[in-house]
Amino acid sequence: MTTSSSASPATLPFAEVIRAESARAADALAAAPPDARVPACPDWSAADLAYHLGETQDFWSRVVGLAAPDAVVDVGGDPPGGFDGPEREPDDALVPFLRTRTRALLDAFEGHGPSERCWSWSPHGGDVAWALRRQAHEALVHRVDAEQVAGLPVGAPQVEVAADGVDEMLAVMMSGLPPWATFTPADDGRVLVVASDAGRSWLVALGRFAGTSPRTGTTYDLDAGELVARDVAPEDARSTATLTGSAWDLDLWLWGRGPLDALAVEGERAVVDRFREVLVESSQ
Repeated sequence: MTTSSSASPATLPFAEVIRAESARAADALAAAPPDARVPACPDWSAADLAYHLGETQDFWSRVVGLAAPDAVVDVGGDPPGGFDGPEREPDDALVPFLRTRTRALLDAFEGHGPSERCWSWSPHGGDVAWALRRQAHEALVHRVDAEQVAGLPVGAPQVEVAADGVDEMLAVMMSGLPPWATFTPADDGRVLVVASDAGRSWLVALGRFAGTSPRTGTTYDLDAGELVARDVAPEDARSTATLTGSAWDLDLWLWGRGPLDALAVEGERAVVDRFREVLVESSQ
């Protein structure tokens, strides 16, 4: 369980983040050879990246399009049925395709209020505000991929947006237990993440996620992490390892888009390596 501030801050301009970051991604991909490999996802080409982001935005435009104040949604369950993914077009048509899907996504968000109910895979979700935030950070991370594959300098967003990216990765992508699961923290697996330019910090516990899904019958016993507190003073954290850096350098490292040596690392390196493995699994 997390504590402190809301996991879906209403003060950040997430629609504008989607608009600007998606446009930058499309512009970078237009400059990249379609068969160039994406550094953080070497199985993907630049063309694959353009299709992935466009397909994702198409899907969420449809999910948000079904939102309503009294909608009954299966949060954490199967997505709405009847969504056939868009047929993949030739490589030279994928950047224009991405641009049209960005417009469709923004139109969907403009047509629905943040409190309206819509499907989410995450137990933290279930409303349009959650989807808006998630898609803003989806666009931001893949804009980084697009600039990297095009060989362009990777620009930083506003500090507040980068800090929210750290929060979203730790609180949403990594954390969150379904009602049938348990999390048992390890005695020696506490990581303090400190964004020095944002005045924010996050305390993560590493441990084991266990339980049997009543939906699928699958039994889990996995290495996992949970955000346990925000804005913790270092002297109160009792952390095994501490990572300190700018919010943007932290966001990049958490998503596997930036190097660890951009951060100051204190404590046990084995715990940091374990944290890295948990993050990789959380962001698949």
